[in-house]
Amino acid sequence: MRPARFTLDPSFTVGEVDPRLFGSFVEHLGRCVYTGIFEPDHPSADEAGIRTDVLELIRELGVTTIRYPGGNFVSGYKWEDSVGPVEDRPRRLDLAWRSTETNRFGLSEYIAFLKKIGPQAEPMMAINLGTRGVAEALELQEYANHPEGTALSDLRRAHGDKDPFGIRLWCLGNEMDGPWQTGHKTAAEYGRIAAETARAMRQIDPSVELVACGSSGQWMSTFAEWEATVLQETYDLVDYISLHAYYEPRDGDLESFLASAVDMESFIENVVATCDHVGARLKSKKQINLSFDEWNVWYAAEWHGIENSDSRDWAQAPRLLENNYSVLDAVVFGSLLIALLRHADRVTVACLAQLVNVIAPIMTEPGGPAWRQTTFFPFAQASKYGRGQVLDVRVDSPTYETEKYGEADLLHATAVRAEDGSVTVFAVNRSRTQSLPLQVTLNGLGLTSVVEHNALADADPDARNTLTHPQRVTPHQVSGTTLSDGTLSAVLEPLSWNVIRLAEGLSLV
Repeated sequence: MRPARFTLDPSFTVGEVDPRLFGSFVEHLGRCVYTGIFEPDHPSADEAGIRTDVLELIRELGVTTIRYPGGNFVSGYKWEDSVGPVEDRPRRLDLAWRSTETNRFGLSEYIAFLKKIGPQAEPMMAINLGTRGVAEALELQEYANHPEGTALSDLRRAHGDKDPFGIRLWCLGNEMDGPWQTGHKTAAEYGRIAAETARAMRQIDPSVELVACGSSGQWMSTFAEWEATVLQETYDLVDYISLHAYYEPRDGDLESFLASAVDMESFIENVVATCDHVGARLKSKKQINLSFDEWNVWYAAEWHGIENSDSRDWAQAPRLLENNYSVLDAVVFGSLLIALLRHADRVTVACLAQLVNVIAPIMTEPGGPAWRQTTFFPFAQASKYGRGQVLDVRVDSPTYETEKYGEADLLHATAVRAEDGSVTVFAVNRSRTQSLPLQVTLNGLGLTSVVEHNALADADPDARNTLTHPQRVTPHQVSGTTLSDGTLSAVLEPLSWNVIRLAEGLSLV
């Protein structure tokens, strides 16, 4: 196979990576919260019931912003249920996931959980605009953020939280374009209530950052028209519009699945075009950025089966959406990360959905261990080495045919230059059968050595980590990668996620 090629030059960049790009998502869905991050009876649980083994993995994963409490769950959420003495909190039916919510883990516990992760963990709070509205949003904002001296801020203090929660980033509802959403609205209806809510919240605090609901997917029949209508109402009141996307193989079409990022990049670029069109029409100099606050590989057939059934058992924390990810899934997942980085100039918030157990990089067993899924590794590596300036990467690559997307490149890649001048190349080889030679021309970067070439690949593309074999799949070092006379030369294994780190100094490979 002929080599794939691209050139890196510090004069050609995309933009600075916002740390919020490495966010995640905790929803009251399945076992994400209960027996995921919160299990008071677990041997590793701290005094607040948080599993410390899970905390360690979350820190290793490198997540930043964590969106909460949903998701579809938020459209039936009464925030008042989740505060105050635990023994006084009511049990509620959760219509979104047909479960019973105990509210043992609530708003105060969420904020305390973020603090335990570390200072990089920032709250991203979603507001119920499905069954509730402006008044309840303002009450939540006052309870959470006002220092003291009002009924709700003093109530928070009486509940044991003297300091305000300092929530800066707020989602104005969730997937309000979806007929599955409790309180589903038309674009005009949602645009109006989002604008009213945003305007009122800014009366309390003009500095809040607000995310308006975009389409639940590019596949929605109302896509683009929804964004245009919502932004017509909210353009000067919000900072972001949201995108959600999940990918899975359909009808055994693995070639299209491997090219899922083609759709993700198209989605991003089409939303950017719509935002900028509305801004031009309004003659605004403001730029709306994108919050890709739900993304992942998700084998959705399990949930659709439940959704279309007559099941109404209202279980507590049932096992839902516990996808077990393969090497193939991890390579696609890494490609989605590359897509986000390639658009870091406009995608400045992103949330992997979700964090634990539910389509998640971290799995747990009640009373038992926690372990890393295959998707854990690309995220942790991207979060660790993907900080800095994204360089413009335009590949010349061998291609292959896909049923859904036509001709697609075998190579999907990006590169990030850190503050110290080192560069990390993230690259995926989409070929399931052939190695892909890679040549990268380096101009004006002062790089002289390969620090490491790390890959996630396996002779068995269906290999995965499980309770009984939690370390079946891990990244490995690749030998033979060189940097000579300004050219990086590497060979990417079939069906692989690759991290190649370059620096000035002594080579370590």
